[in-house]
Amino acid sequence: MSQLAAIFAAFALSCCNKPATGGPWPTTATATAQAPRPPAGPKRLIVAFGDSLYAGYGLKPGESWPAKLEKALWAKGINAKVVNAGVSGDTTAAARARLAFVLDAQPRAPDLVAVGLGGNDMLRGLAPAEARANIDAILTELDRRKIPALLTGMLAAPNLGADYAKDFNPIFPALANKHKAALVPFLLQPVVGRPELIQPDHVHPTAKGIDLIVADTVDDVAKALPAKPG
Repeated sequence: MSQLAAIFAAFALSCCNKPATGGPWPTTATATAQAPRPPAGPKRLIVAFGDSLYAGYGLKPGESWPAKLEKALWAKGINAKVVNAGVSGDTTAAARARLAFVLDAQPRAPDLVAVGLGGNDMLRGLAPAEARANIDAILTELDRRKIPALLTGMLAAPNLGADYAKDFNPIFPALANKHKAALVPFLLQPVVGRPELIQPDHVHPTAKGIDLIVADTVDDVAKALPAKPG
């Protein structure tokens, strides 16, 4: 847990990112030749509704969790379009305010909405009860629209204290249970304690870190999809 504390403490003091670096990168011709293609079958529409961990903060185009998740689903034979509706810095309140706009902007009702929020509330020390109420409202609206949800959880930084963690950490399993949503208990679990997979801001995963997170979550997403597309 000490590594997690260091990650969040650094984020609280950070106001910007540096992009992850690496290489060599494939040429355009090579990338085009190797580009995966969606499989046959009805297309599933998934909306990734979250904060910077979904938005791909500090990463190149195509390296975010939603972008790589889409390709991982293709590899499993699932023809999916994953819309990246992540906004860096979003609190649960800000996300709640834009939910209807995001959903109404889709060509049809999504087959699944992944919800990844709460980290910015925690880093700002906002009351866990507020985060709980806002995420609850988001899931309630998805219920009202009969849209299945997958909740990707967050843990409180240990330096915030045991009392804060006691109130914050149960938010995600409790709300997943209440709304019968699928749950990934802690999205960042695959990269905790592995600094080589974290960007220089000590918070956001590198592209290789995202690869591990996708591998850890793709089955959860696939299982959360309804049997038939909407």
